Amino acid sequence: MDSGSATAGKAALLLTGKGLGYLVPTAKQKKNLVVAFAKRDMIVYGKAFDVVHLSEPVNLDSLEEVEANLTKVLICEIKSTKKNVPADFRGYFFGLTAAEVLVAQSLKAQFRFIFVNTVTGAHLELQLSEIFAKARGIYPTWSLSF
Repeated sequence: MDSGSATAGKAALLLTGKGLGYLVPTAKQKKNLVVAFAKRDMIVYGKAFDVVHLSEPVNLDSLEEVEANLTKVLICEIKSTKKNVPADFRGYFFGLTAAEVLVAQSLKAQFRFIFVNTVTGAHLELQLSEIFAKARGIYPTWSLSF
C-alpha cells in the first residue's frame, strides 16, 4: 500500500470512528449504491467515493432498501493529509479526478468531499461548488498511465 492510500485508509478509520454516521461500504454495498443512483439517472463511479454518510440507518446490503432510502445517503470522497495544515485546510494542495468531479456534478447535494487531517483528526465536509468558491488557484493536469 502506498503512502497516499495508507493515509486515505487512516482518514476513513478516523471518520468512521467519530460516530457521526460515516461508514466504509463493502463491495456489494457500493454496487447497490451505484445501481440505485443509476436507476434515478444519477451516475456514480465506484472508485470515485470512499465512504457514505447516512442521516438514518439504511441496510446497504439490500438494493430495495437502498432504493427506498436513497435520500438518506450521502456519497463522500476523502481527501486526506498528514501535513500540518490549519483546521480550515487553507494552503492544502490536492487533486480532483475527472470521475470525482463528474460524480459530484451528477449527485449534487448528495455528494461531498471530506478533507481529513490524519494527524489532528480535523475534518471538513464540502460540496464541489464550495471547493471552487474556496479555491485560491486551480491547476488543470492530465495524468497518464502506460
